[in-house]
Amino acid sequence: MPNTQQLTVLPDAAEAHTRNRPVKGTAAGVKNGARRPGDHCHTCADGDAHDQWNAGARGETPLQRLDRAYSEILQEVRVAQTGVQILLAFLLTLAFSTRFASITHFQRDVYLATVVLGAGATALLIAPAAFHRMVYRKRLKRQLVRIANRLALFGLLLLLATMGSALLLIFDIVIGMHPAMVLTTGTLGWFATWWFILPVWTRIRHQGCRQLRDTDPDLPGSA
Repeated sequence: MPNTQQLTVLPDAAEAHTRNRPVKGTAAGVKNGARRPGDHCHTCADGDAHDQWNAGARGETPLQRLDRAYSEILQEVRVAQTGVQILLAFLLTLAFSTRFASITHFQRDVYLATVVLGAGATALLIAPAAFHRMVYRKRLKRQLVRIANRLALFGLLLLLATMGSALLLIFDIVIGMHPAMVLTTGTLGWFATWWFILPVWTRIRHQGCRQLRDTDPDLPGSA
C-alpha cells in the first residue's frame, strides 16, 4: 500500500523547488545568469555557422567578426557609391542642357527610368549607414550585417540597371536605337559577368572546399 504521507509531501516539495528557482525574466533570474540580453529572440541568440571557424583560424570572437564584416561592407559600398553618385549628378544636369528639349519620347522615357534607377541605387547603397544609426546601441549588430549585405547586393543590381539604361540613352543618341540595344546588351553582359556570374561560379565550384574548411579550422579560407 503506498505511503500517503509521502504522496502529500511530494507536491509541497515540488512547489517549494519551483518557488526557489529563478524565473526567466525576473531580477533573480538575470542575476543568476538565467537570462542574457537577446535570449528572448531566437534570431539574436542564434550563432553563425562561421563563428567557430573564425574562432579557430583567426582567434575572433563573434562580435569581432561582425565588426570586421560590417567594416568590409562599408568599404565595398563606398566604391559603388562613388560611381552611382557621379552618374546621377551627370543625369540631373543633363535635363538643363539645351539639346535635351530635342530628344525623342523614347529617349525621354529612358532618361526618366535612368534617373529613377540611379536614385534607387543611391538609396540602397547609403541605407547601411542610416540603418546603423537607427539601431545604434541596440545590440543588433548581427542583424545589421545581414541586412547591410543584402542592401549592398540589391544596390549593385540597381547600379547595373542604371548603367545599362544610361548607356542605352547615350548609344541611342549617337548611333540609333537598334545598334544601341545590341551594344547595351553586350556591355551589360560584360559587367554582369565580372560582378555576379564569376563570383557565383566560384562559389559553386568551390562548394566542397568550403564545407571542408568549415569543419577544419586549420585550412586556409575566409568568412
